[in-house]
Amino acid sequence: MPPQDDNLLRRLLATFKPEAREHIDAIAAGLLELERATDATAQSAVLDITFRAAHSLKGAARTVNVRDMEALCQSLENVFAALRRMDIALSPELFDLLHRVVAMLGTLLQSTDVGPAAAARPSIVELMRALQSAATKNYQPGSPPGVPAADLAAAAGSIGPTKRHASDTVRVATAKLDAVLLQAEELLGAKLAATQQATRLRRFRAEPVEWKKRWMKLRPDVRSLRQSLERSAVRESAPANPQLQRVMEFLDWSQGCIESLDAGLVEVVKAADHDQRSVGAMVDNLLDEMKKVVMQPFSTLLDVLPSMVRELSREQGKVIELVIVGDDIEIDRRILEEMKDPLIHLMRNCIDHGIESPEARGKAGKSRQGTLTIAIAARDGSNVELLVSDDGAGIAAAAVKAAALKHEFISGEQAAALNDQDALSLIFQSGVSTSPIITDLSGRGLGLAIAKEKVEKLRGSLSVATEVGRGTKFSIILPLTLARFRGVLVRVARNLFVLPTSNVERVLRVRRADIKTVENRATIVLNGQVTALARLVDILELPRAPDEAGELTHCPIIVLVHAQQRIAFLLDEVINEQEVLVKRLGKQLARVRNVAGATVLGTGQVVPILNVPDLIESAVAGSGTAARPAIAVPAGERKKQSVLVAEDSITSRILIKNILETAGYRVETAVDGIDGLTKLRSGEFDLLVSDVEMPRMDGFGLTAQVRADKKLNRVPVILVTALDSREDRERGVDAGANAYIVKSTFDQSSLLEVVRRLI
Repeated sequence: MPPQDDNLLRRLLATFKPEAREHIDAIAAGLLELERATDATAQSAVLDITFRAAHSLKGAARTVNVRDMEALCQSLENVFAALRRMDIALSPELFDLLHRVVAMLGTLLQSTDVGPAAAARPSIVELMRALQSAATKNYQPGSPPGVPAADLAAAAGSIGPTKRHASDTVRVATAKLDAVLLQAEELLGAKLAATQQATRLRRFRAEPVEWKKRWMKLRPDVRSLRQSLERSAVRESAPANPQLQRVMEFLDWSQGCIESLDAGLVEVVKAADHDQRSVGAMVDNLLDEMKKVVMQPFSTLLDVLPSMVRELSREQGKVIELVIVGDDIEIDRRILEEMKDPLIHLMRNCIDHGIESPEARGKAGKSRQGTLTIAIAARDGSNVELLVSDDGAGIAAAAVKAAALKHEFISGEQAAALNDQDALSLIFQSGVSTSPIITDLSGRGLGLAIAKEKVEKLRGSLSVATEVGRGTKFSIILPLTLARFRGVLVRVARNLFVLPTSNVERVLRVRRADIKTVENRATIVLNGQVTALARLVDILELPRAPDEAGELTHCPIIVLVHAQQRIAFLLDEVINEQEVLVKRLGKQLARVRNVAGATVLGTGQVVPILNVPDLIESAVAGSGTAARPAIAVPAGERKKQSVLVAEDSITSRILIKNILETAGYRVETAVDGIDGLTKLRSGEFDLLVSDVEMPRMDGFGLTAQVRADKKLNRVPVILVTALDSREDRERGVDAGANAYIVKSTFDQSSLLEVVRRLI
C-alpha cells in the first residue's frame, strides 16, 4: 500500500473507532432494553433504534474496509429485519446469540489497532451462520461457537490508548476542548446581561432629562412666587409664610439633588456603555478564537468518500466519478461528526438508486460514466449548504407513492391528493424504499430517514429536488456552529419564545380582513401566492389570553420556511432579533414536540427555542386555526341566520340545504349564478354558499359581482366545488371568496365549522 494511502487509512481508523464504539454500545443497550420491554409497541420502538445502529455501523465499517465487521452487521441486520416483519419471535436463545455477536463486534473493534483478527474469523463465520439460520426460521437453540471468555472481557472494555509521539503540537482530548468551548459560550450570557444593564440605565437617564425640561418651564413661575413672598414680607414687616418657605427650600434642595443624581447617572451610563463594549468585544473575540479551535474543514469528513465510491461503484458494476467542491470550508467539529452517517447514506442512495449502469446510460444517450457531486458553499455568514447530486435516472414520484401505499404509510385517497413534491418527501419516511429487492446496500428504507433525523437534530434542513432522466439533488442546510445563532424574540399568549432567524422569511402586519379561509384553513396572500396561516398559540396548545377576544385591525405575522415548506404564523408581538445561546433540555426532555431547547435572556428569564420543522409539521397536520368558542345566547334571543345556496345540481342543492337547516339556519336556494345574484339583491342574507361550475354565471363570476356591489360586499362567500387544483383555489381567493371547500373532501362537519366561523 502506498505511504499516503496508509496514512489516510490510519486517520480514518482513528475517526472510525469512537463512532463504532457508540454504535456497538447502542446495540448492546438496545438488546438489554428489548429483553425488558413487555409490550409490542415498546419492543417495536427499541428494535427500530437498534436496527438503525447496526445499519450505521455496517456503513462505517465498509468505509474503513473492516470487512468482518461489515459482514457480521449485515447478518445482524437480517435478524432485526425478520423481527420487525414478525417472521421470527424473540427468545432467550436468540438473545444469547445476539449478545455474542455484539461481543464479537467489540473484539473486532479492538483488533483494528493490531491488524485483522485472523484468529477470530472461524468464530465469525459460525456466528454468521447462526444469524442466517435465525433470520430464516431455521435456528436451532444451542451454544453456537462464538467468542472466547477472554475476548468477551476485552470487548466489554474501552478502546486501548494509542501511542503518542513527541511533536511541536499538544494533543488535547476533544472532550476537554468541548468543555472549554461550552464555558466560553456561557460568557455570552454575561455579554447579554451587560447589554441589558446598559439599556436599562439609558432609560433611567431619560427621566432626569425630562425633569430638567419641565423644571426649565416652571422656573420663571417659582422665581416670581419667591419674589412675591419677599415683597409681601417687606411690606407687612413680618416673616414670610413658613409653610411656603419650607416648600421653596425643598424645591431648591430637590433641584440640587436631581442635578447631582443626573450627573452621577451620566457617569454610570458612560461606564456601563464602556463595560458593555469591552465585555462584548472580549466575549466575541474569545468565542471566535475558540470556534477556530473546534472548527474543521469539510475535507476531514470527505476524505473517506473517494474510496467508498470506488468500491461501491465496482460492486454495482458502475463507473462513477466523484467531484468535490468547497471542501476547504470550515464548520463546527461537532456538526461534522454528526454528519458522517447522513452523508454516507445519501451517497449510497445516489450510487444504488440514482446513477444507472453503463449500459442503461448508453441507451439513454448519456456518458457511460456517471457523475456524483458534493458541493459546499457558505450561506449568509451563519449557515453552509451541502449539495449532494447525481446525473442519474432521478426519482419517479409515482414509484414513491406506490412504495408508500405498499407499506401502508398512506391511503389510496391520500396518494391521489399528493402532488409530486409532497410525494417525494415520503422518501424520508422510515421503511419507504423504491428498491424492488433488499440488498446489503439498500432496500430497507432506513438510510434517508436516518439522514433527515440527524440533520434536523442539528437545526438543519434536508430537501430533495429531482428530474426524471436528469438526476437528483439533495440539499442540506447546516449552521456553522451548534451553540449560537441569531433568533427572533416573539410573544405568544403572554409567553416569550425564540425562533431561529435562518428559518424566518419575513415579518409583517396584515389586515384581519385579508385573512381568508380555503378548505377550512386560514390563508393570506403574500407576493401573489396563497400561503397557509396558523395561530401559533393553537399550535403550541396554549390558553388564549383574555384580551385576544378583541378584534384588532392588524395582526403581526411571521413567515417560516423549512425544506421548501412555507407557512405563516399569527402571534401577539414580534419584539426584536438578538444573538441566542442554546441550552439543551437534558435527557429527561430530549424530545419535546415543537421545542428545540432554551436560552437565557439578559434579564435572566429562561425562554424556550421553538423547533421550526415541528411547528410546520404540526401546522400541516391540523388547521392551526381553531374557531373561537361561541358566546352562549339565550334561546329566546336567538335569531335564525339566513343562508343562500346557489347550486345547479338538485341533489347537491338539497343535501347542503338539509345540512344547514338541521343546524338551525334559514336557507333559500338558487339554481345558478344569475338567480343567486337576483335573490341576494332582493333579500337579506348572512352568507352565500355557491357552486363554481353553473350555467349563465359561474361561482367565480357570482363572487366577483357580490364583491363589486356596495350593498353585498360584506356578505361572506363559501365556494363548494369539484375543482381542486391550486390555480382554481387561487382564482377563488382572487375573486373574493372567504372559503373554498372541495367536494371530494366535503363532509357535514367541515361545512358547518366554516359557516359558524364566518357568521
